[in-house]
Amino acid sequence: MSKEDKILVAVKKVSKNFRRGTEDVQVLTALDLEVKQGEFLALMGPSGSGKSTLLNLIGGLDRSTSGSVEVGGDRLDALSERQLAGWRSRHIGFVFQFYNLLPVLSAERNVELPLLLTHLSKAQRMKHVEIALKAVGLEHRARHFPGTLSGGEQQRVGIARAIVTDPTLLLCDEPTGDLDRKSGDDILSLLQSLNQEHGKTIIMVTHDPHASARATRTVHLDKGQLWSDPAA
Repeated sequence: MSKEDKILVAVKKVSKNFRRGTEDVQVLTALDLEVKQGEFLALMGPSGSGKSTLLNLIGGLDRSTSGSVEVGGDRLDALSERQLAGWRSRHIGFVFQFYNLLPVLSAERNVELPLLLTHLSKAQRMKHVEIALKAVGLEHRARHFPGTLSGGEQQRVGIARAIVTDPTLLLCDEPTGDLDRKSGDDILSLLQSLNQEHGKTIIMVTHDPHASARATRTVHLDKGQLWSDPAA
């Protein structure tokens, strides 16, 4: 199997239930999904369809009620909570809609945060931070605080933080949802560059067809099931 055909993410017969009061609410139902290494996948669907839930299962932030999730050959349901935390720090980069930056830390310190869980020296960490900020075009804003950055710049810092550990998989939850069209387009171009030029595998949750058009493949989630874009 060539690198291009390698299955990086395998979701098999995954169901997810949540307890709401006295009833069980089924969000995902026996869902199957495969994502190849190097893909840029857009995951679309109406609000409440379970898009973020599926992203959290793939990222090891939550566990399925039944079925299995495998990423890079690792079965997530077979890992303990401690093992899962270590696995996430090595393999997953998260990009959030509202950036989730710490306002009291500069851009470079925000980007450094995931590296504090590693055994890298201070000098090594800062070298990684410099490379990540350069990749998103913000090396000149390294010492600026989030409050002095535009929304688009804050999201670039968020992406730099997500890629600073060179993760196996980049998971983006509505990364342009809080941005104007121009800033959103800039972020989408950056994600495309990370995919095409740096080979990053990306799964992006979005409700915006304009954003999903940048992906190499689009799937839709509705009523707990996936279906592929017929135009893909």
